[in-house]
Amino acid sequence: MAVDKARKNLGRGLASLFGDVGDGPKNGEGVLGDYNLKSADVPIEDVVPSSLQPRLEFDADQLAALSESIKTNGIIQPILVRRSPENKRKWEIVAGERRWRAAQLAQKHTVPIVIRDLDDSRVLQIALVENLQRSDLNPLEEAAGYQRLIKEYYHSHQGLADIIGKSRSHIANTIRLLNLPEKVLVAIKKGAISAGHGRALLGAKKPEKLLQQVVSRELNVRQTEALVKPKNNVRQAGGEQKDPNTLELEQDLTNVLGLRVSIRNSGESGKITINYSSLEQLDEVLFVLRGKQPGSL
Repeated sequence: MAVDKARKNLGRGLASLFGDVGDGPKNGEGVLGDYNLKSADVPIEDVVPSSLQPRLEFDADQLAALSESIKTNGIIQPILVRRSPENKRKWEIVAGERRWRAAQLAQKHTVPIVIRDLDDSRVLQIALVENLQRSDLNPLEEAAGYQRLIKEYYHSHQGLADIIGKSRSHIANTIRLLNLPEKVLVAIKKGAISAGHGRALLGAKKPEKLLQQVVSRELNVRQTEALVKPKNNVRQAGGEQKDPNTLELEQDLTNVLGLRVSIRNSGESGKITINYSSLEQLDEVLFVLRGKQPGSL
């Protein structure tokens, strides 16, 4: 199936893109066997960034440091490109935009490239995996990358976790950051709070109000979690307060499912409520409860 092939190729990572450059493509081996691969040094102005790049921000200090390294050592790893769909005289970057930007700062006139014939879907997959595997994305770019891979390339949370090398709960909880209000998202993007703070605020009824306290009081993640808990409805029907074990169990289930879970006890019986905001999230819950992965039903 096309979906299975996409997953398999994506999982090979960047090593398969550059590992065989010296020997050339080998039929049936890795992702290089499907394309003619060529390398060259080209004028830096002939290389252009891609609109499919998931990374939106580049740290100025890191670029400056990389630029100094390039001045001394050159560009060790070539930039992966394809022929630009918009201008056949240009090369569009698939992986390596940070190196290209740093090379400009270093006033390099040419850059080494590796050329591959790729369609838009493959460009997006490779660009996302490069950034995700190299931890070059901020938490929100990472979340958007995971979400895009799941929605556009049919990965389950567990399947994506296996590919990226992260836990399933990390994938799910990172994607959940996108459910935060815009004001909180901006704070994460600017570095005013961390992704850990954001995950803690997901449990608040009014995260924007608590955000002000977190920033002004310079609270750490644990302190933020403690701030959120009293603000939530920790009392059950009838006014009885939830015990710490119930609250801890709620948090454990939330971490496993990547969705907010609440427990209401009534003697020896009770009710578990799982909050989801899309049919995709509901599907994920069903897969976990059935102990199966997508496609195994």
